[in-house]
Amino acid sequence: MKLDSNNHSVFLLYYHLVLVVKYRRNVFDDDMS
Repeated sequence: MKLDSNNHSVFLLYYHLVLVVKYRRNVFDDDMS
């Protein structure tokens, strides 16, 4: 069970990181244009 919840946490962290990167990229593109 501990292993399963650990994998879930890693997935959430990775998903959050992807969202942040996409958001920052969009803001950066808006700034450039």
